[in-house]
Amino acid sequence: MIDEYVDIIKESPLFSGIKRDEIISMLQCLAPKIRSYNKNECIVNSGEALDRFGIVLEGEAIIVKENAEGNRVIMSVVKKGDLFGEMLVFSSHKIWPASVRVQSSCKVLFLTNSDLIARCGKNCSWHISMLQNFMKVISDKSLMLNKKVEYLSIKSIRGKICAYLLEQSEITKGNNIILPLKRNELADFLNVSRPSMSREMCQMRDEGIIDFYLSTFRIKDIETLKSFCD
Repeated sequence: MIDEYVDIIKESPLFSGIKRDEIISMLQCLAPKIRSYNKNECIVNSGEALDRFGIVLEGEAIIVKENAEGNRVIMSVVKKGDLFGEMLVFSSHKIWPASVRVQSSCKVLFLTNSDLIARCGKNCSWHISMLQNFMKVISDKSLMLNKKVEYLSIKSIRGKICAYLLEQSEITKGNNIILPLKRNELADFLNVSRPSMSREMCQMRDEGIIDFYLSTFRIKDIETLKSFCD
């Protein structure tokens, strides 16, 4: 079953620069497990002890933080090839601080933390490359979380929206953007109410700053957009 996902696994940043035949050898050495999940199912619950990390092979999931009142903040969206749980691999704390919930039916490949950390008894050449990639993944994730803190520190809803659209514009290298999040997910991500966010977006459209249809956005006045991020 794992063999059919080798090409997807190869595209994961964890295996960047590692050849296909080396990945096949790695899978034989590490004996990962693949599990299937249905929509709205919880892959990992907040507070659960986690001794493994996952790579999404199919579908999509969200990493979400919930408080006692039931309010939630989406920390990130994990799609095909993305990792979750990797932040705990080298940590002395093994309790997962958020929940991972399925957005669309998922297949997830799991590797145990100990298998990643321990040197392979066969001295496989790919192990060092994988560890180097792993450290890069963690560094990139730390930068993303830092960006998340920046969003939360912006007081106005318009400022949050503008900062997010500018970031997506930088990622896509253009003013035409397809948002990776649905409206309710984006509201949770920015920690604002969806009605308030929608009203602000419509106001920005009326002012000629942006235009949009469903998840497709076009930045019409990027200088004005930037001014609200200051």
